[in-house]
Amino acid sequence: MPLVSALRLLVPGARVKRWLALILPGLICLWVGLAFLRRGEPLDILKPAVALVRWADARWPALLDSDWGSVALGLPLALGGMALIGYGLWRATSSFAGRDLAPHSVRTWVGAVVRSRQLSQGPRVAVIGGGTGLSTMLRGLKQHTSNIVAIVTVTDDGGSSGKLQRQLNIPPPGDIRNCIVALADEESVMTELLQFRFRGPGAGEGLRDHAVGNLLIAALAAISGGDFQDAVRKAGRVLNIRGEVFPSTTERVTISAEMEDGSVIEGETAIAHAHKRIRRIHLSPGDAGAPPEVTEAIKLADIVVIGPGSVFTSIIPNLLVRGIPEALAATRARKVYVCNVMTQPGETDGFSASDHVKAIAAHVPRPVFDRVIVNTDVPPPELVEKYRQTGSVLVEPDMDRIRALGYRPMPGSFVSGTDLVRHDPTKLATAIIRMLS
Repeated sequence: MPLVSALRLLVPGARVKRWLALILPGLICLWVGLAFLRRGEPLDILKPAVALVRWADARWPALLDSDWGSVALGLPLALGGMALIGYGLWRATSSFAGRDLAPHSVRTWVGAVVRSRQLSQGPRVAVIGGGTGLSTMLRGLKQHTSNIVAIVTVTDDGGSSGKLQRQLNIPPPGDIRNCIVALADEESVMTELLQFRFRGPGAGEGLRDHAVGNLLIAALAAISGGDFQDAVRKAGRVLNIRGEVFPSTTERVTISAEMEDGSVIEGETAIAHAHKRIRRIHLSPGDAGAPPEVTEAIKLADIVVIGPGSVFTSIIPNLLVRGIPEALAATRARKVYVCNVMTQPGETDGFSASDHVKAIAAHVPRPVFDRVIVNTDVPPPELVEKYRQTGSVLVEPDMDRIRALGYRPMPGSFVSGTDLVRHDPTKLATAIIRMLS
């Protein structure tokens, strides 16, 4: 029903009513202005305005004594009225242009406009992390707000990302690509295209294992003269994303791990496959700094979410970037850490929820969050057993130990009801947004 759809533009948050309302005073000014220009001579559509002019002339007899008096009053009013009408129409129609209309059908474009306007007034959320956990959470958050800033780790040195980092001297684009796709306004054929990987015997060595999205970001970086952040911004425009994505640093960085046996292992991939307990993570160069947009987003956020993701290779490297811990200390936002659902083989074997918290706390000079989201749900036994065979078990939700460390646990059922044991994006996003109420 077109009329019903059109009326949806008048709901709170659409930001169209104010510009439509501006047309009314414009019409009144034009109406009265024409009456002055006619010096009170009758014209059907001007009768009420003519009455106003005659009333004014009766009170101030000299008002219409000369043609110049009529023109001096009528012309500015008429022109001002037309300007108000034009401006109101322009702002109302521009509300429907650009990102609000892509790529929805004619039958649903009004709903898309209203939804976009409402999301633009949602809370400001800054998320820090990497890997599949971060992109999963973003799919839920984008249903509540488009004021999202994803701050993504850039230490991946394996697969397509690692190849592009070494060959083109750019930050690894893989995790950033996943976040861009997760924040897409509408996941469509284009998102499938960016996630496509060249595999199989016909791929060729040059393209084998590369994701199209990684190649797109690399190409945009070259077009932008090496400006990686500009390339990420342009890739976001391709998918009309709800929010922004930033690398935690635009410098080329690597991580190394000091193991409990005293050995030191360099590189994210080597660390994950070492199967040794990690004592401490180091970032090189140690003075790598965050872009100003990253620290500003953290300071202005209503809530900052750290994780979920691999605690040593996706979370902690971001917190070692100069400027990020300082911004977390300075922000007045609520700060929460999302603990992983499962342990990660070779990285967090045997870790409870409090062990994840202690690992992060050991790498920062002061606490960077005060709440911890902990899953207490247990997936079906057959699914737990499937993961156990790969060396991954459920993270123990030891809330008492978390409280003893000075943090507030936020327990709940956050597991996805699929054949993968991971966070449910809807449940997780709902819990995060509720913290602001």
